[in-house]
Amino acid sequence: MVNSEKNKINILNSCREEITDEESIRQLDYIDKARSIVSKYEKELGRKPRACVVTFGCQMNARDSEKLLAALKLVGYEETDSEDAEFVIYNTCTVRDNADQRVLGRLGQCSNFKKKNPLMKIAICGCMMQEPGAVEKIKKSYRFVDLIFGTHNIYKFAELLYTTLCSDKMIIDIWEKTDKIVEDLPVVRKYAYKSGVNIMFGCDKFCTYCIVPYVRGRERSRNPKDIIRECEKLAADGVKEIMLLGQNVNSYANDLRKVDKDAMSFAQLLDEVAKVEGIERVRFMTPHPRDFKDDVIDVIANNPKIARHIHLPLQSGSSKILKRMNRSYTKEEFLTLAAKIRERIPDVAITTDIIVGFPGETAADVDDTIDVVNKVKFDNAFTFIYSKRAGTPAAKFEDQVPEKEVKENFDRLLKVVQETAKEQAAKLLGRCEDVLVEGVNEHDSSLMTGRMSNNTLVHFPGGEELIGSFVKVKLTECHGFYYFGEKI
Repeated sequence: MVNSEKNKINILNSCREEITDEESIRQLDYIDKARSIVSKYEKELGRKPRACVVTFGCQMNARDSEKLLAALKLVGYEETDSEDAEFVIYNTCTVRDNADQRVLGRLGQCSNFKKKNPLMKIAICGCMMQEPGAVEKIKKSYRFVDLIFGTHNIYKFAELLYTTLCSDKMIIDIWEKTDKIVEDLPVVRKYAYKSGVNIMFGCDKFCTYCIVPYVRGRERSRNPKDIIRECEKLAADGVKEIMLLGQNVNSYANDLRKVDKDAMSFAQLLDEVAKVEGIERVRFMTPHPRDFKDDVIDVIANNPKIARHIHLPLQSGSSKILKRMNRSYTKEEFLTLAAKIRERIPDVAITTDIIVGFPGETAADVDDTIDVVNKVKFDNAFTFIYSKRAGTPAAKFEDQVPEKEVKENFDRLLKVVQETAKEQAAKLLGRCEDVLVEGVNEHDSSLMTGRMSNNTLVHFPGGEELIGSFVKVKLTECHGFYYFGEKI
């Protein structure tokens, strides 16, 4: 995104008149208090102090980071991409071990900046901090960190920021759980034309390989009226595409129905969000195959505003491995669901996640996964080598797969995934598609880059004035996972 576009973005919910939640108002009070301290830094430096937010992980983390950045900008920091700044915060992920290692590596490098800058504060938050032993590791090996907090109290960042600015000691605020949802907070969006909207938090599935239920907590759904109100506010601010976010979006309102049996379902919520004036495209991430009901398929099929893209995590095509993963469906049930989706929504793109090397997996199990790939013909698949996560049941399984065997199975699966994805993409050649223009092409400034409803990228000649608008593009060249085209 070009700088001129970035500078136009306003911070939503920064005025008391815009919000109704008492906790959000309380956090605005702390922003006011912190602003007086940061203004002193500005006088001392002769410039605005700088802040850098580094995000790891999923779209929900990215949305959280937009709130962290909003608070920092409101107190007087200037955003920078450099970690050589006066405030640096790492918003962490812990789904795979390499994410943890990347964070720790960045922390180590950041310590050198702090030695030269007495005003620098370093914070670390997010999923990794909810992991057993993570805080002790930071306290022991990274004592220069000023602030540590987790996922459940991220809404308290303004308060924690003020406390950190007033203290020379390490501030630690980790909650084991919460039933509180505070979303009416200041937010600065990365993009003017699209935005994520959290609809629920946590997960109740407890897949045996996954740390998410332990670090994000149990499922908690937002009130649908609050979600619609946020979408309306975003639309009024120029947003054209909404992505509804949750660890398992299609179990939305399961908790609300315990109190109100008529609580709005995910299908109904999708339909209501699509009705918001100004919103032209609605996406969602991530559903679970077990909970993907016919009513959701029907709503997508009947509403052209809802993106023709469904990310449906498979994880494994072996019923034996799926059972060990506690995925609650079989290979046959997944194939039936995928076939139903393809039949009801012919122009849909189905993408997936696949894990290779789960404990006990054999070459025959990978053959089952390859069979599913061949039958479903995923438009793309994100393939991962199994990462053992301490605290999950699978980490204790004794039949871990040798690395050499995992690599061989991964390579042959990846080959099939790439072949089927290219085959699917080629079917669109010559078609005219609605494309949301996202920015100038990174490699050729004469081209713009946009995204189709099915999530495929398209590059075509055009000018910066098109950013944030929908245009018709004829697809003229297929290059596997992206297209070149011509604006009509």
